[in-house]
Amino acid sequence: MRGVSLPTHQYASAAQAWIESKQQPDGDKSASITKSLLASSCRAYTRVVLRLRAQAEAEAAVKAAERPHNTGPPPSASSANINTRPPTSYSPSSRPVSPSSSIGHGYQNSYLGHGSSAASHSRRSYTDLHAQLPTSTRQPYQFRSPLFRLGHAPLLRVFVPSVEGMWLSDNSVLDCEKELKRAGVLSQMRVGDVVWDTAVGDEGNIGRMVWDGNYLIDLDYSYSRTGDLPQYIHTLAFPPSYFHRVIRTSSNPICYIDISPWSEEIAANLQLLQDRLRTETPQGAHHTVVRWIHRSSFRIRSNPHRNSPITIPNSQNLTVDPAWYGTIVVETEGTNEGLADLQSRCKPAFPIRAGTDPKKVGSRVFRLLRERSRPGEIWICIVHDKERLM
Repeated sequence: MRGVSLPTHQYASAAQAWIESKQQPDGDKSASITKSLLASSCRAYTRVVLRLRAQAEAEAAVKAAERPHNTGPPPSASSANINTRPPTSYSPSSRPVSPSSSIGHGYQNSYLGHGSSAASHSRRSYTDLHAQLPTSTRQPYQFRSPLFRLGHAPLLRVFVPSVEGMWLSDNSVLDCEKELKRAGVLSQMRVGDVVWDTAVGDEGNIGRMVWDGNYLIDLDYSYSRTGDLPQYIHTLAFPPSYFHRVIRTSSNPICYIDISPWSEEIAANLQLLQDRLRTETPQGAHHTVVRWIHRSSFRIRSNPHRNSPITIPNSQNLTVDPAWYGTIVVETEGTNEGLADLQSRCKPAFPIRAGTDPKKVGSRVFRLLRERSRPGEIWICIVHDKERLM
């Protein structure tokens, strides 16, 4: 209850008070007591959040088992769509036309024509208990909690005051991992879980780290001053909005996708188009800018065998999340450099350009265009090396 009711900004104040007390010969003992209480509260908070995730997934599995059999992905996957607005909110004049319907708006390039056991036991137990209830008492399941949202990453907490300041040192990160071990949750954590050191404050993404399955990894600041997902995280393994509002990013966050398996399809659908972009001037006026872009698309098709998910290439047996099934639209600027960047990411379908290293792996950095995306159609654009900040 302390972890839920205490305002988050007070964690940093308590951490600073403890650091100042340690620098004095006869430090305030109350600061040490407060530090111990807050660390214990964060461990309890983390255990509760992971317990809520297990409960939400078990109850969702029960609901899925009770639904009539269908071949599409479960609704829980669609809850992670980029936009929560219904598709009817998109008007033809406010969205770019899909590549599948843009024939005649550009030209088709002629030279591109080549084209676990414990978890399952808990679910079975819950199913057995639910089946014993009278039919009239069974209510439609809708999990709600302010601490966890189904289809989103959990935000776990630790309390580790850092004497080096807001930027955690290697020793502080190791202490955060020790706190997770003290909480007894390492066996329940998954790749992509976000851990926040509440002792360093609540400004932006300060103190936020991502669990890679073995260690805590800092966020990446190569393309953003607020921080994005580390490049070691495969974006396709999670729903498009899995980290939305958990890791604070811009409206179009960075994502890491290897599009080379769909190179032939991307090459066959590649077009050079005119795109109209509505921009706002510093004085508040709006005007439309016409630009040339290269646009293509590919489809991630669900496997006809429901028990055989799509494996992500060059990953440790990770699979594509069903929320990505559908059309993926890829954009880049309509310059020779933009086209070369796209071709370098789709080497199997394009001839190797002179002066390029054939062994160099194409970049996986894209931006997720939230405003243009909708269920079943996700838009991404290429992020070039010139946009790198550091």
